Formats: sequence, structure tokens, C-alpha cells
Amino acid sequence: MDLRIALAGNPNCGKTTLFNELTGSKQHVGNWPGVTVDKKEGTYKKDKDIVILDLPGIYSLSPYSAEEIVARDYIAKERPDALINIVDGTSIERNLYLTLQIMETQVPTVIAINMMDEVEARGDSIDCNKISKMLGVPVVPIVARSGKGIHELMKVAAEVGKKPQKSIMKEIYSSSILDGIEQVKTILDEPQSSDRDWRAIKIVEGDEILLQNLSKDKKEKVDQVISEIEKEIPDVESEIADQRYKYISKIVKAAVKKKHVGHVETKSDKLDKILTNKFLALPLFAVIMYFMFSITFGEKVLFVLPGPGVWLQDLVVNFWEGPLTSFIVNGITSLGASEWAISLVESGILAGLGGVVSFLPQILILFLLMSVLEDSGYMARVAFVMDRIFRKFGLSGRSFIPLLMGFGCSVPAMMATRTLESEKDRRLTLIITPFMSCGAKLPIYLMFAATLFPNSNQTWILFSIYFLGMATAVIVGIILNKTMFKGGESNFIMELPQYRIPTLKSVFIHGWEKVKGFAIKAGTIIFASTVLIWLLSSFSFTLEYLPEEEMNRSIIAQIGKVLQFIFVPLGFGNDWRPVVGTLTGFIAKENIVSTFAVLFNAAEGVADAAMEGAAALPGVADVFTKVSAYSYMAFNLLCMPCFAAVGALRKEMGSLKWTFKAIGIQMAVAYIVAFCINIIGNLLVMIF
Repeated sequence: MDLRIALAGNPNCGKTTLFNELTGSKQHVGNWPGVTVDKKEGTYKKDKDIVILDLPGIYSLSPYSAEEIVARDYIAKERPDALINIVDGTSIERNLYLTLQIMETQVPTVIAINMMDEVEARGDSIDCNKISKMLGVPVVPIVARSGKGIHELMKVAAEVGKKPQKSIMKEIYSSSILDGIEQVKTILDEPQSSDRDWRAIKIVEGDEILLQNLSKDKKEKVDQVISEIEKEIPDVESEIADQRYKYISKIVKAAVKKKHVGHVETKSDKLDKILTNKFLALPLFAVIMYFMFSITFGEKVLFVLPGPGVWLQDLVVNFWEGPLTSFIVNGITSLGASEWAISLVESGILAGLGGVVSFLPQILILFLLMSVLEDSGYMARVAFVMDRIFRKFGLSGRSFIPLLMGFGCSVPAMMATRTLESEKDRRLTLIITPFMSCGAKLPIYLMFAATLFPNSNQTWILFSIYFLGMATAVIVGIILNKTMFKGGESNFIMELPQYRIPTLKSVFIHGWEKVKGFAIKAGTIIFASTVLIWLLSSFSFTLEYLPEEEMNRSIIAQIGKVLQFIFVPLGFGNDWRPVVGTLTGFIAKENIVSTFAVLFNAAEGVADAAMEGAAALPGVADVFTKVSAYSYMAFNLLCMPCFAAVGALRKEMGSLKWTFKAIGIQMAVAYIVAFCINIIGNLLVMIF
């Protein structure tokens, strides 16, 4: 039977780093049943019989957010075999508050005091043995980033799971609180319930969810008990919190020795004076983002060094278009495959997938760099800085977190809106989140940049399209806030972690997860879509097989011709193929690239454009100008997201009516912005 060990701790305590160190690549991410909070599970790499669960980062077991409800329900109700409570040694007083609440559940617990290297660097010391004696649980010092002490921690955790956890409530609370807890336990009358003690103290504390679940009779009896306590203690909830903090102070006084008393300016404080400065923060953020795009997409990094993204892309293209394609096509030809079968493999599958796969190196580099910024603690500062800007326009600063996640994928970004307390903030954020340029849209920009902007600085093209999405989200948010979503502001509280140098292992795990998801999509959805596009472009409605030069008579051509008039004002409605690309993009945005590979140059594929420019796609130069290409990128950036994201939108909105409203707004914004780009762009071309 597997041993289940849960990891719990405050945000930024190093919990996810520890999880990655313990599980390596043996992990998977899903959702908790009934909610859209991430559920990360993995197998301990030194013992496949130990399953490790990474709980959401929380500050307490009080029901203030979806994350806290999920974490506390798992700990108190499902009860793992053992629980590792990760405590940030540099902020031990604050972290121990959650520790005491966890121990009240009486789940077998071991405390891992993390970041001991930083504690020692400050000249401080923590006596783990004293903390262990005072709390009655094992305490293990670790450095999750380097892996120091983590395997010793797992040995202790495995042993802890075999023993019952003792209660320390008598050490913490006054006699009045303890009497009330005992009376509530009697009222609950559940001697076999493993979480009875925890439920009793939470009820005395005034936990709304637990109080609502009581029967009318029990609720009345509990109210009487609480009323008696309130005669002596007017504010019971505050008193319980105060008594916890007093016990924490007692622990810290006995076990923690600090070199400096009071606040000492750290390296993070010094960096924040620059990186969160109200005048310098945004320009520095723009410079950092440009540098990141230069590394990923530019032929030269800062106009000097060769761009690794383009170099790696060339390697993939040369392999895909050369040895791989030749081997497969020659192989099926030698087996006597028919003309249509060879065309399906070469012009359909290989050309379509090649157009997407050729951009994998740049996608990997972008996500690796994003992981570096996140793991270093810089992205938390960006959210803090953006809060000041958002608040001026009546938007929630907390909304920036889902928007930031939108650069990876709109689906988890929309799920992250669950953390927003206000329904207004949640719906507004859901509407504008797809305006962020997710990883699936990146191949579209790369295709056009490589094909139509060979003599321009492609980094600026990519940088501007990402900036366009962010600017549009802010502007649309302001307009909707003044019209559809009138209301008060919500509070935004977040912790700024210490700056840390990211570990290569952690960065590569994050990057690998993103690229793996992209590759899986390429091997399933995009593969199936590519085959479908080839079939629809190779046969007429009478099921006659058509050569490439007669593609205008195909099924997909007829569908595109019916709809192309809609896009004439946007600059790309004079040909049916861009229209078809947009339609297939609603299945998955990467499909636009594979569609173009099949429709525009099935024999050679879009991937050649990365090396040879527009000449490799003879039809594109006739259909698109630089202005209409930018308009096309903008439309597909801002229009309705893929079907998976629409599904997430429907679930989070909780209303079909609001889902259609959101899609309507997104389509209208995309059309208006693309129209303006086409008109203004062509005017500028005429003038200059």
C-alpha cells in the first residue's frame, strides 16, 4: 500500500522547490475534484511506493480562499499518512502560525525548516531540537534548493506516519478556551471521528462553513457554549489567534537567536529600491522583457551575439525538412503507396506538424526565461508594481496574477481567477485574460515574422504584439469597469519573497512541463486537425480528389469563400485561406500554422520560411502585406480563444449568458483593433 505524504506551507516557503527535488520528473498536475485549484502529485524518486502531494500554498486553515478550503479539507478530512510542514526559516514567526493549526488536526507531522543557508548567512541560528521538544514533533533543517537534508527528512516522515500525533492544545490555550472545546466535542458526539478535535476548535473559533453544517439542535447548543465563553472573552476568534502567537513567541525566544535585533536591510530590500521604484520599475520591466524576447526570437542578442532561439530553430528545421521527411516519404514510396497517401503524409502531416515543431526551441527558451524570472522572485515585484497602475483605473491588482499566467496558457489563467473574492473582479479578469499572448499563439507570430519581416528586427515585431495584448487588456478593462462593472475596489495583499538565484533543475522542470504539454497537443489535436485540413483541402464536395493546383474547388475553399467578405475591412479577406486558418485556430491556435503549411505551400512547408523568407511561401506574399499580416496577428491574438479556454471560461463564469457576453466582447475588440491597424497602417505606408 502506498504511503501518502502531503506538503503544506505558506506561499514562497520553498514548498514547490522541495516537491520538485523529491519527485523529479515523476509528477503530474491535475485539478482537485469539483474545483479548479491545481493538484500536483508525484512519486518519491527514491521509493516509488511513496506518493507526495503538493498542497496549495496557504497562510492558515481558515476558509478565506479556494486554496485554503482545498488544503484544509485534504489535511483534516482525507488525512494523509504523514504531513511535511515546510517553514521558511527566515520568517519563522509568521510560518509557525500555520504549523500550530496543522498540528491541531493531529495528522502525523514533521516540520522542515527550509532556507537554513540564508538563516546562517544572516548570522542567525535556529535550535531545531528545542522546537521539536516544545511542539512534540520531529524538526528537520533543510535547504530545498540544493537538496540538503531532504532525504533525511523523508526518512523521518516515513517513520512519523506510523505513529499517532499528540495534541498540544493544552500547551497553547487558556482554560476557558479548552473548556469550550471539550463541551463542543461532547455536542458533536463523534468519538470515532479523526478530525473531531480540529472541528471543535474551529467551531469555537467561529468557522462559518463548519457551523453551517451543524444540525439545528447542535447549532443551538454550540451557540450557548460560545455565548458562555464570550462572557469572559468578548472576541473569541481574536483571543485564539493571540494565544497562538504568544506560544509562537515563546518558541522563537527559546530556539531562535538573531544576530541583529530589529529590521536589517537585506539585499532584496536594496534591489527593491530600484526594481519597484515608481519611476524606474516599468522602464526596467520593459527592458527585461525586450532582452528576453531578443534572446528568444532575435537573430542577434542586443545586436551583438547570435540569437540561440533562431540557431536552434534552424537545426530543427534542417532535420525535419531534410533527413526525417526524406526517410519517411522514401519509405512509404518504396512500399508502393498511392499518390494521395504520399500527399497526405508529405503535404499534410509532415508539412503541418513541421510548421509547429520548428518553433519548439524558441518556445522552450521563452518558458525557461519566464521560469527564471518567476523563481527569482522578480515576477512577484511586477505584480506589486502593476497593482499601483491597475488601482488607478479601478481594476483589481490581484487580477494581474491570472493575466501573468495567461502568457503560458489561458486555461490555468482562467482557473486562477478563483482566488479573486469579488465576482466583478473575477468576471472582468476572465474577459480580458485571453488578450494575453499565450504560448499557443507564439508560432503564429514566429511564422509571420520569419516570412514577411526578414529584413526587419523580428524582436520588435514579437515585442510589440505582446505589448499590444497587455495594452488592450488594460484599456478594455478600464472601459468595462466604467460601464458593465461599476463597483468598489477590492483589497490586494501579497507577499514579496526574497530574491533568490533559481536552480537549473527547477527552471528546466518548469520549462519541460510547458514544452511537454505543447508537444502532446502537437501529437494529438494538431495532428488530427492537420489530417482533417488536408482531407478538406484535397477533396471537393463530390469527393473528387483534387491536385494542389485545383485546391480552390475543395470543400475547405468553399467554406472560406463564404466567410471571407467579413474580413475584407481587416486587410486579409481577399483570399479564403487566411479565413480558414482563423477558423481552425479556434480548435487550437497552433493550428493556424499547420493550416498555412498545408494550404499555402504543402510541398515545402511553413518551416522553410524560417530560413528562406517569403520566397519559400510563394502564395503568402500575394495574400499578405506587412500591414495585413500584423492585422492578422492582432486579430488572432485578441479574438475568441481556443475551445479548451472557452470551456474553462464557461466553467468559471458559471453562466452561459456571461460566457457569450465575454466571447462577443473578445470578437468585437479583435475586429476593431485589427480594423484600426489595417486603416492606420496603410495610411502610414502611403504617407511614408
